[in-house]
Amino acid sequence: MNNELPPNDLRQEAECHLRALAGDGARLRDDQWTAIEALVAGHRRALVVQRTGWGKSAVYFVATALLRARGAGPTVIVSPLLALMRNQVEAAARAGVHAATINSANFEQWQEVQGAVTAGEVDVLLVSPERLNNPDFRDTVLPSLTASAGMLVVDEAHCISDWGHDFRPDYRRLRTLLTELPAGVPVLATTATANDRVVRDVAQQLGLGPSAMDTLVLRGALDRESLHLAVVRMPNAATRLAWLAERLAQLPGSGIIYTLTVAAAEEVASYLRERGFEARSYSGKTEQAERLRAEEDLLANRVKALVATSALGMGFDKPDLGFVVHLGAPQSPIAYYQQIGRAGRGVDKAQVLLLPGPEDRDIWAYFASLAFPPEPVVRQVLDALADAGGPMSLPALEPRVDLSRSRLEVVLKVLDVDGAVRRERGGWVLVSDSWAYDADRYAHVAEARVAEQQAMLDYQATDMCRMEFLLRQLDDPHATACGRCDNCTGQRWDSSVSDAAAAQARDRLRRPGVEVMPRRQWPPGMAGLGVPLSGKIAPGERSEPGRALGRLTDIGWGNRLRVLLGTSAPDEPVPDDVFDACVKVLSTWKWENRPVAVVTLSSSRRPKLIRSLGERLASIGRLEYLGEVEIGPGTDRRGNSAQRLAGLWHAMQIPAELTGRLQSAGGPVLVVDDQIDTGWTMAVASKLLRDAGAHSVLPFALATTS
Repeated sequence: MNNELPPNDLRQEAECHLRALAGDGARLRDDQWTAIEALVAGHRRALVVQRTGWGKSAVYFVATALLRARGAGPTVIVSPLLALMRNQVEAAARAGVHAATINSANFEQWQEVQGAVTAGEVDVLLVSPERLNNPDFRDTVLPSLTASAGMLVVDEAHCISDWGHDFRPDYRRLRTLLTELPAGVPVLATTATANDRVVRDVAQQLGLGPSAMDTLVLRGALDRESLHLAVVRMPNAATRLAWLAERLAQLPGSGIIYTLTVAAAEEVASYLRERGFEARSYSGKTEQAERLRAEEDLLANRVKALVATSALGMGFDKPDLGFVVHLGAPQSPIAYYQQIGRAGRGVDKAQVLLLPGPEDRDIWAYFASLAFPPEPVVRQVLDALADAGGPMSLPALEPRVDLSRSRLEVVLKVLDVDGAVRRERGGWVLVSDSWAYDADRYAHVAEARVAEQQAMLDYQATDMCRMEFLLRQLDDPHATACGRCDNCTGQRWDSSVSDAAAAQARDRLRRPGVEVMPRRQWPPGMAGLGVPLSGKIAPGERSEPGRALGRLTDIGWGNRLRVLLGTSAPDEPVPDDVFDACVKVLSTWKWENRPVAVVTLSSSRRPKLIRSLGERLASIGRLEYLGEVEIGPGTDRRGNSAQRLAGLWHAMQIPAELTGRLQSAGGPVLVVDDQIDTGWTMAVASKLLRDAGAHSVLPFALATTS
């Protein structure tokens, strides 16, 4: 580094870059300047915890311009979301900083971008955390980047910490990167949501490596004066949906309606469109091109609302967002604060409304079940890699362990960061067999999550200032009563709805019927589990598309079905209201050939429920009830497709008397079960029934999880 200026001259130069970025009237905040000076003049490591919209990106773009002018290499920004990357590239251009990205969506441009970086044509390179352990990127790109970087920026740095609300294993690789940075390379970490525990954890990790020194921590007041918080309690999902439809037009501008599940997002968006609003759903299952269109429509105010899951969180920047509504409460006040931080950045007043539901706890419990698995399951992964003696791909590893694909990926990432495994071109390999399961830490993290959920319930019930409550959860030393929320002002939202709106919403939510698509391909590696199934499922062995009464995760029939199918629910004959709804689903099913008979799947948990449903459907439809497919023990809902399929294959059989009846039925068979989860039960049953002589198979279940 050279050409250092006195502090006053350096600040003037920084102010010039800021005005190019933010406009002629822009001036650096004191903490912005403190961070920039520490990075540029002191080559320090800093953690900046400031509210959304404060100007954290201005710190690293201005610092980059100053460092580049002094001969430094490019800034590397680790950024979690493509949406955030797009916004950052556009913002950098305004500051005269040339930014480029390397991520999963532009693989074909990697070489071009790498060449531009090497040629000195790129000032800022944005990479996703997942790229840090992509073998090609890690082995061919990262070493040169690490050696030549002028600054490292970790955006949304709370993701580094497993105490943070949005922990991501890929972010933990940054600890390795920090130890490999040359001495004197400044590092900036930024976040809007970090309590004391997360701040300590991140600051400690920033202190790793040859430049180890105390991390500069800058924490500002997190309150935003434009946000007006309120909680509106209503007795059920239909009332909440009716209330939203009647009040949405009153909310300022356009905004975001958050839901806890994908099914709820799609259902609410569909209902609002029926009520005349421009609304679109947005979730992790939304195609990337559709996501981009949805974001652009919201930015341009072409929609009143995006109905979104937490997939629309970090990285979406719309300064004039007028409202954020939550239909269902997130699991923690910190996650809630992060999501409401999307609103009110560039307006004087934004409405922030929470409409909690009784089903919230069930959904929290489901997410909690996906926590880091117990030690014996993790040992399965390590043992399988040890036995392989070489690289093992994810599809090859999956049949050997009792984990779903997504959970297996998380476990491998954690083991990778801990130095036990490594990802190579051919797959995953065991690096060390000395890995220790940190049971105490995982237990403490689980306890922290339970405490956060209780705090979210306390937020709903509190009579203190709601903003102050959230800020105290974030350990904001500046927390004080806001004077704006419903508790501070005493001004409550009217929770009443018209009879007509309530009836409309109730009818919409009670509208039964969900299409269920059949499995079309067997999992790989089944021969190793003694199962003679591979490749595509032949048309003569698979079922037709089926139906379910509802999704367990939706806010309509899902609430009723979660009670009926809950682990503590008694096994009783199908209730009349549920049966009547099933009949409605069947009456609207536009099958090519009407079923002539009914078969049920045996169940150790709900034999009365399933048998009664099958027999009543056969009776009312004037169909022949043929009997049950027998399913023996060993078919618990295991963690992944291969294990689940293997258990079913060895436990399921068609009784001889049922085979004879199938052959004489002469038409499609309706196959009835309580729940379709992975789809493998129906896939195996369909193959066996077709092999036994069934003309075709039409699956029907009370609930589906997809």
